[in-house]
Amino acid sequence: MSQTLLGGFLSATFNPLSGTATEVEYLVVAGGGGGGGTLGGGGGAGGLLTADNFAVASGSALTITVGAGGAGVSTSVIGNNGTNSVFSSITATGGGGGGRSPTTGAAGGSGGGGYASGRGGAGTSGQGNTGGLGDTPTENSGGGGGAGGVGASGTGNSGGNGGTALCSTITGQRVFYAGGGGGGVLTGPYVVGLGVAGGGNGGIFTSTKTAATSAQANTGSGGGGGGGDLGSGSGGSGIVIIRWPSTQSPPTSTTGSPQINYSDGYQIYTFTSSGTITF
Repeated sequence: MSQTLLGGFLSATFNPLSGTATEVEYLVVAGGGGGGGTLGGGGGAGGLLTADNFAVASGSALTITVGAGGAGVSTSVIGNNGTNSVFSSITATGGGGGGRSPTTGAAGGSGGGGYASGRGGAGTSGQGNTGGLGDTPTENSGGGGGAGGVGASGTGNSGGNGGTALCSTITGQRVFYAGGGGGGVLTGPYVVGLGVAGGGNGGIFTSTKTAATSAQANTGSGGGGGGGDLGSGSGGSGIVIIRWPSTQSPPTSTTGSPQINYSDGYQIYTFTSSGTITF
């Protein structure tokens, strides 16, 4: 706002918006993988992509897809992969399911943890990391990979913790996304693997049976590896966040009911379900 002296009185003049946004910053997180069934590996985190100065054209509806988390399983099978999240031409890959049968975790944005002698699944370059190894003698499973680090391996007394997440400040606050799910364990004295950034914890197969837990929605984190016949945890759904300077015009239209906030000189559109945005 500027001020102009008119006839001895100050008159406020509001500056117009500078025009339509031509570049935006984005965070795209895919759905996390589900944990493997029956003491299986933790689910891998969904792929995470973020950048600024992404060019957008006016007048075209840009597609936004928020990936679902991979569903948990109740039998001795590999966990389900999460699904991709998309913003325009940017695609983050769904997280890999935790291993069980087959024992190797599935590949994904980050890979699922391995069971028994199985390896962790591979992550996608630039999006996530490999899941942890399973432990053969005890069958304690590895944690799923996270966007910030590989999943921990199962050991003689514990399941592997999920791989570390990454922190984003795109909303104006520090929020962690895309952590790995914890690996399941064989019996009660062992310590279950812990999920990261809302990721699910592993379960216990025998003795004091404990169910695995699911990841929190819109974190892109992996679900916990299964605890006996109690099932494995589901992966968390993904999220898409876009921001640009508040001095520029808002979008001409959106679908999908994004949450709209203003912080630190930015307008921020958060999509927790699929839709479109037109500048």
